[in-house]
Amino acid sequence: MKRRYTFAGLAAVMLVTGSAVFAQSGGRLNEVKPVIADRDLVILIAEVTENAVFYPVDIEGTRIEVLAVKAPDGSIRTAFNSCQVCYASGRGYYKQQGTVLVCQNCGNRFRMGQVEVRAGGCNPVPIFKNYKTVTDTAITIPRDLLKEAKVIFASWKRG
Repeated sequence: MKRRYTFAGLAAVMLVTGSAVFAQSGGRLNEVKPVIADRDLVILIAEVTENAVFYPVDIEGTRIEVLAVKAPDGSIRTAFNSCQVCYASGRGYYKQQGTVLVCQNCGNRFRMGQVEVRAGGCNPVPIFKNYKTVTDTAITIPRDLLKEAKVIFASWKRG
């Protein structure tokens, strides 16, 4: 199946390929799942809670990370764990503190309900509905979209 995606001003026709499944267990704060490599990211909806879960993916040697969280309205939100302004610093990623996400570079704070709402500014890079496949049970983020996002993780220094 072919889909058209645009990310960071780039347009490409991409072929959706293999997949891997992640499931959240426990709902711990700042839980980071094991790294998967070069495939679609599949997140089970039933496992996503109010605590953000971070899903690392190695794409051709670049580690990128997606976060998933249940917003106060019950919707599941996804974003790249990269600040739209601070990404080039290498520290423009988020950690959860209480009920907010905090940029580790600039200190800006975001409520879970703000994730995947706006593009631009000092926000987590949203993964809008047209970039992913959502079913009753899972969210699939295509490998090719992950590959296109490598540019915002080139200087990443998550600690």
